[in-house]
Amino acid sequence: MSNTYDVTLIPGDGTGPEITEVVKNVIEATGVKINWDVVIAGETALEKVGTPLPENVLESIRKNKIALKGPLTTPIGTGFRSVNVSLRQLLNLYACLRPCRSFKGVKSRFENIDLVIVRENTEDLYAGIEFERNSKEALDIIKLSKGKARTDSAISIKPISITGTEQIVKFAFEYALKNNRKKVTAITKANIMKLTDGLFYEVAREVAKKYPSIVYEERLIDNMCMQLVQKPELYDVLVLPNLYGDIISDLCAGLVGGLGVAPGANFGTDTALFEAVHGSAPKYKGLNKVNPTAMLLSGKMMLDYMGETQKAQKLEKAIAAVIAEGKKVTYDLGGTATTSQMGEEIIKQMSK
Repeated sequence: MSNTYDVTLIPGDGTGPEITEVVKNVIEATGVKINWDVVIAGETALEKVGTPLPENVLESIRKNKIALKGPLTTPIGTGFRSVNVSLRQLLNLYACLRPCRSFKGVKSRFENIDLVIVRENTEDLYAGIEFERNSKEALDIIKLSKGKARTDSAISIKPISITGTEQIVKFAFEYALKNNRKKVTAITKANIMKLTDGLFYEVAREVAKKYPSIVYEERLIDNMCMQLVQKPELYDVLVLPNLYGDIISDLCAGLVGGLGVAPGANFGTDTALFEAVHGSAPKYKGLNKVNPTAMLLSGKMMLDYMGETQKAQKLEKAIAAVIAEGKKVTYDLGGTATTSQMGEEIIKQMSK
């Protein structure tokens, strides 16, 4: 008898609800049984309940341990810098996983890209430790800098810890091991930030010793950007602190045709949140025309996480076949299909 899974579903803002509806239908068509616990966050929640991140969202995810999320809009002028960042930090989802793989039929300057970005999610500059210009804290830090910071500076603090680095680098190596990957590349700017980024490398080297079957190497972030554009085939799994990971994951999405085909997932010790990497595209809201691929591929990652590997592969093959055929795909993939028509075509493909 097959399992039934309890999954928190956050439909999202803008085009999120229409994409989510299609993804829900496609996932159910794989035969995996899911009880969806639907909760709202982002702009939709702010309008309805007065906060972009209601407590019941966190309660639901903590209870179910698995969540699928549509794109969210962080409302301007609220206390939240980003609902997405808040979710990761409050649920301690320390690892962000973003696979970037080429699909035949998706327009791109590159072919045969197969990269995996593992981004640390909880510290670095995204920890949000900032001090306003002229605040006591900012002035104290400026004094400590002994002339390196101007007196009219606002200050951000960049924490990189042994604990945070250990868990993210271990995650990258475990992923590589489990998925038959050959190499892990750690990326920082340690030639300049010798103490913070230097610590990231120091810890990464120690973790790497425990995985002798996986090649470990290091690259500087600026050089890595050039390398990825010139010879992406040399790389495999990339592990990075938060800010560099954010930048490189968008660069790699660009190599495979953009954020419309870029899935994402965030993992803690016992909780996982799957999401499309793209924004909510409010100008297309209700038009049923946006590409559901990124969120469908995030759903595929969710099925893998549940242990439903065969059904996950079946879904990915169907998505790839529909995109390659190019007949029932959305406008950005060169077709004229609606979001829901593309979803229906993928369901048909799975039943073949």
